[in-house]
Amino acid sequence: MTHTVLVVGAALMSGDRLLAARRSAPADLAGGWELPGGKVEPGEHPRDALERELREELGVTAKPVERVPGEWPLKPGYVLQVWTAHLVSGTPRPLQDHDALRWLTPQEVWQVDWLPQDVPAVRAVLAAWRRPGSV
Repeated sequence: MTHTVLVVGAALMSGDRLLAARRSAPADLAGGWELPGGKVEPGEHPRDALERELREELGVTAKPVERVPGEWPLKPGYVLQVWTAHLVSGTPRPLQDHDALRWLTPQEVWQVDWLPQDVPAVRAVLAAWRRPGSV
């Protein structure tokens, strides 16, 4: 039986801006931009994993709000789900696996070189962002 690893990503919002994180590791992903997040541990709820990952990677407390519709394959055996989240406390800093962060307005989203596997998820985040009353 094949086990799929769930990875959660955060569409972390502050006002009208979305946070993007530039990978520093592993080497094959270094320099690419992504939505921050990470793997869901066995027995962990995706919302809890997202909160934990944002605390570990960025040093912030964030509140997951809602799941962005869709699910996107990463590498074989891994699938990405994205949640909108709002910053509760702290200033994001690249603490783990990232070397830069950037807050992007909807007009600036495509000014960074997103990792190819994150592009469909970013498109879905943008679609949700444009819907009245969402994000």
